[in-house]
Amino acid sequence: MKTIDLRSDTVTLPSQEIRNAISNAKLGDDVFQEDPNVNLLESEAASVAGKEAALLVPSGTMGNLISFLVHCQRGTEAILGNKSHTFIYEAGGISAMGGIHSHQLQNSEDGIIDLDLIKNAIRKDNVHFPVTSLISLENTHNMCYGSPVTKDYIDEVATIAKNNNLKLHIDGARIFNATVALNIKLKKLIEHVDSVTFCLSKGLACPIGSVICGSKEFINQARRMRKVLGGGMRQAGIIAAAGLVAFKKMDKQISLDHDNAQKLANGIDTINGLSINGDRVKTNILYFELKSKNISSEKFLNEMTKKGVLFFEVSPNRYRLVTHYGITESDIIYVLEAFQKVLS
Repeated sequence: MKTIDLRSDTVTLPSQEIRNAISNAKLGDDVFQEDPNVNLLESEAASVAGKEAALLVPSGTMGNLISFLVHCQRGTEAILGNKSHTFIYEAGGISAMGGIHSHQLQNSEDGIIDLDLIKNAIRKDNVHFPVTSLISLENTHNMCYGSPVTKDYIDEVATIAKNNNLKLHIDGARIFNATVALNIKLKKLIEHVDSVTFCLSKGLACPIGSVICGSKEFINQARRMRKVLGGGMRQAGIIAAAGLVAFKKMDKQISLDHDNAQKLANGIDTINGLSINGDRVKTNILYFELKSKNISSEKFLNEMTKKGVLFFEVSPNRYRLVTHYGITESDIIYVLEAFQKVLS
């Protein structure tokens, strides 16, 4: 029986083309900045992002942590959303490793933070308060329906940051889902942002890796922080080679992922016992709820697992599904039929 894994886009397996690129990669020592594939990937990533330089890191969590460590001194404060990945899912790294105080503000359902909340959160010059150093946004926003955050909003936050001598970072683990959904080039979307991270291992379907982009000075400091955290890699061209292949095909695949998510949402909306707000489905992430009183959440999950369909319960009777490279249109049909059978 085939497994249809909708738990996350991190479960994607590399295509044969990516496997071939990994096998044939020309390698060097990246700590010495001598790996040709890493150097090429970083150059292309910087160009796509419209930034001066880029740095390959093992994970998005490390990329965010490095960015915070470069932008913030110990004891200073970073403003971020209360539903942000950095706050919830990165093990408190900015506090544990950087001594950075997090100031969490309410995320709206579309992933943004009210601009007035941001303005009011910036600390006054008072010895009782930590100094505000950074504003961090997430795009797309995982916990907020995978919502893409628009250029207009990012620009408004960038203006607030600039007017208050702050830096602006984007956790862009799925930022190419945002660019596809918004039909905008990455360099245009983040032209006024100081730094951005994006994952190779989610929608781009690579086995490992993330990239940080920013100014040359920022990346020079980030490279040192990567070494401090143990993230310096030697023959890392096997990672970069996969990323170079993914860069060429990502828009087409991500668009398919979005289409499949919409088909899945449309189908769920027709099934008695399930509830979904289809208007919230903008990218490859969707949330739905179990409304049926005839089956427990535990049994619902177990029965779907028996049918080879995997997904997470994120809160009581509420679930997340994520489409990706490994999910086909026929898989969507199978999942919807499985829902019908389990709930009948």
